[in-house]
Amino acid sequence: MKLRFGFSPCPNDTIQFYALVNGLVDTEGYEFEPILEDVEALNLMALEGELELSKASYGLLGHVLTDYWCLRSGGALGRGCGPLWIAARPGPAEEYAEYPVAHPGVNTTAYLLLTLRTGGVEGVPMLFSDVMGAVASGEANSGVIIHEGRFTYGERGLFAVEDLGEWWERTTGAPIPLGCIMLKRDIPGGPDPLKVERWLRESYEYALANPEKVLEYVREHSQELSEEVVKSHIGLYVNEFSRDLGEEGEGAVLELMRRQRDLALIPQFAGEIFPPK
Repeated sequence: MKLRFGFSPCPNDTIQFYALVNGLVDTEGYEFEPILEDVEALNLMALEGELELSKASYGLLGHVLTDYWCLRSGGALGRGCGPLWIAARPGPAEEYAEYPVAHPGVNTTAYLLLTLRTGGVEGVPMLFSDVMGAVASGEANSGVIIHEGRFTYGERGLFAVEDLGEWWERTTGAPIPLGCIMLKRDIPGGPDPLKVERWLRESYEYALANPEKVLEYVREHSQELSEEVVKSHIGLYVNEFSRDLGEEGEGAVLELMRRQRDLALIPQFAGEIFPPK
């Protein structure tokens, strides 16, 4: 049985999932077809229930829980790795919040953190890779960047208004939930979600044990990134939480959704979020 697996071409995804989508993990006859898309494109596909397995923003998770499990493995969650709010000149967040802010999509965790931090601002959604250019050109007054933008915004003469991840950590004490892996709940003849979690862990462990083999695949999908940025990206976003959320990671996810519910940003959900062990 073939299952479509959506994830981004970013290094933290391609390094983790290389073994799974290339048949290097024993998946008991299930095949995983890679569908590589921008994170907001994946979010929109998840809203439509198009993919059996998919990376998506934790900011979206509360909207699709009736259709998807949140898996404990394969996601992006950590410390010191949150979205950055940037501008072409230094200035306080309160000043920049008065103007439209470029961001990578209304369903992204980046936009959610901006909303939680400010109480809500006017946003201008665009492809995540276009945000820095829009700010540098003056098209946008400020913007929220993700992924490798954290390592390169200074090269374009841009300044940090606020580290939204640092704000989250300071106010909650929890690591930052960025991107999750979701599995559809109702796949006829589909795999046990706990087995999929195990296969994701095995794919992660394969990457750690065979970095040079996997990096070739990573480079194929990150041709515009320097070797240094690729390694920095992987070092920051691939960590022990990627292998398994654990109690601390699950708690961070629940706290994010609690704050969303308090602001009526997501519906109530009484079922299990993670597959029962």
